[in-house]
Amino acid sequence: MSRCQIFTEEQIALLRIGGKILHDSLVTVSALVKEGVTTEELDQVAEEYIRDHGGEPGFKGYQGFPATLCTSVNDTCVHGIPGKRVLENGDLISIDCGVLLRGFYTDACITLPVGEITAAARLLMETTEEALKRAIAVVKEGTRVGDISSAVQKTAEAKGFHPVRALTGHGVGTHLHQFPDIPNVGEARTGATLPAMTVIAIEPIVSAGSDAIREADDGWGIYVQDHALTAHFEHTVVVRPDGAEVLT
Repeated sequence: MSRCQIFTEEQIALLRIGGKILHDSLVTVSALVKEGVTTEELDQVAEEYIRDHGGEPGFKGYQGFPATLCTSVNDTCVHGIPGKRVLENGDLISIDCGVLLRGFYTDACITLPVGEITAAARLLMETTEEALKRAIAVVKEGTRVGDISSAVQKTAEAKGFHPVRALTGHGVGTHLHQFPDIPNVGEARTGATLPAMTVIAIEPIVSAGSDAIREADDGWGIYVQDHALTAHFEHTVVVRPDGAEVLT
């Protein structure tokens, strides 16, 4: 018997609504990303948008997290707390967000350039997004978790980058993080088998340098030890018999 949570079509319909709120909130916030904006300003806009459209911020209060968004800049790869930091030309910012709607979570992330970025930074960003697309493309009923992990790893490493192996995607649904973990490195045809009608968040997190990480002094942010640039993309998807339905 699978440990994965199985959803009804009615439940997936709610997840789809929550996923659209999440998607549209990220689009709204993305339009504001520019030199001189603070991460706190982005967070305020995201929270207002989500609440105005009937959802609740999925991250705010989760295990004590204080904000709607995780805003992770440059070498911070996940869980950056929004605050007074001012975005500067050449930065990469990963904006991770969750929405809770009537008891069901969705989770997504995008990485965006601030002003003019280097060719190397753009390649990192594009490769990480491509890793997400290729991982989603292998998802269907009967896919093994390792098939997803392998797709991410091969895509990143083909361009000389390193997935952050300590950080993973995850199942999502009635809890923000649930079985199974979805690592960003792994062997095809290994790991848990995904049944139809389960929901997972796939999230390549990729470093231009080392994948060794440390926790920031605030107890939340996680950065790569060699301070290389990082990128992070994520979608919540439903496993269908013949493929994946992207909810976010």
